[in-house]
Amino acid sequence: MVRNLLPDLAPWRSSRDFRLMWCAGLITSFGSFLTFVALPVQIKNLTGSTLAVGALGAVELVPLVVFGLYGGALADALDRRKLILWTEAALGLMSALLLANTLLPRPLLWPLYVVAALTSALGGLQRPALEAIVPRIVPHDQLTAAASLNALRWQLGAIAAPALAGVLIAYAGLRWAYAIDTLTFAVSLLLGLRLRPSPPSHDAERPSLRSIGEGARYAWSRKELLGTYVVDIAAMGLAFPIAVFPFMADDLGAPWSLGLMYAALPAGAMLMSLTSGWSSRVHRHGVAIVLAASGFGLCMAAAGLTRDVWLVLLFLVLAGALDMISGVFRSTIWNQTIPDTLRGRLAGIELLSFMTGPQLGQVRAGGAAAALGLRTSVWTGGLACVAAVGTLAVCLPTLMAYDARTNEHAVSMRTAAEDAVSPAA
Repeated sequence: MVRNLLPDLAPWRSSRDFRLMWCAGLITSFGSFLTFVALPVQIKNLTGSTLAVGALGAVELVPLVVFGLYGGALADALDRRKLILWTEAALGLMSALLLANTLLPRPLLWPLYVVAALTSALGGLQRPALEAIVPRIVPHDQLTAAASLNALRWQLGAIAAPALAGVLIAYAGLRWAYAIDTLTFAVSLLLGLRLRPSPPSHDAERPSLRSIGEGARYAWSRKELLGTYVVDIAAMGLAFPIAVFPFMADDLGAPWSLGLMYAALPAGAMLMSLTSGWSSRVHRHGVAIVLAASGFGLCMAAAGLTRDVWLVLLFLVLAGALDMISGVFRSTIWNQTIPDTLRGRLAGIELLSFMTGPQLGQVRAGGAAAALGLRTSVWTGGLACVAAVGTLAVCLPTLMAYDARTNEHAVSMRTAAEDAVSPAA
């Protein structure tokens, strides 16, 4: 029974390239989360302005959206391994520039914003290739397990690195956070050099607005795919209140709980990943996405209504676990049904939906808190999420009907995978 709950390690055992990418991703995500904490701390130290720190998100969002869409087109037109390696090297250079600036007698402010924008753009170029290469290196029937393992890798960095960053910055200084981040990119790059080539299809289109538009039209024609995007945007845009966590902690009379609130969502997600063995036996992925997204909204509503800090933390942990379930099955639908020639561009669209929702959620939570009150902002957002997801489920019956065993796109991709010589063998 317990064994059935443990993560399915089949992709790790069957694919050398998946092992290399998983280890490289774990190392580099750990360093990136160090910088994620260090950068706003440095801006705060230089300016003492909350507005200056908040501007960091503004300079990161637009490059991520623009270059994420273009990165999707590049991932379909170029060797995905080369695209990953070149962007990884450039990201390492960005960390080195942050380190160099910090070593100046008087560190400058403007390079922090420039590097943040460039890093966001490079991340947008790289992520579609990282997503699109997975179905090439992992057998078709192991894609759900691969999604869970990749999520677990991210969660380990999201929990451990920020905790270490606080201690490291306090006792050793910002320079050590940037130095370690630079080193992790170097190690990740060395691992990535051992990956097998992943060339484009022989009929791949050159990256252009036309090719991006082709990907968008394909996504629109697949209503179950469209459903995965809009359900995620609805859940995050309506019920993602981390912008008001500092105020919630004070309102509960427990300012000490702020760090735990931020950690609760990734902790819940990691708990799900560590017990994700059952997920490979689920076939009605659309139903699972809708139920998980609705449960996420209910947990956020409960967190807004309760006055006990420990119950708030419990509901946040449960919300993180349910969001992880939704994410695993969204990724499974994408990887099991999207043709290889379009996978990069669809990953770019997925990146757009993935990043837009949380940003909208923070704006909504802050605005609603100012207009309606703090706790009302949280619980109404949760209930609005449930209502929106339920409405989308009614309007998108193909999402609810999706079954990996019978869906024509999943069957076609599975047949093609079985007929092809697997590069993971």
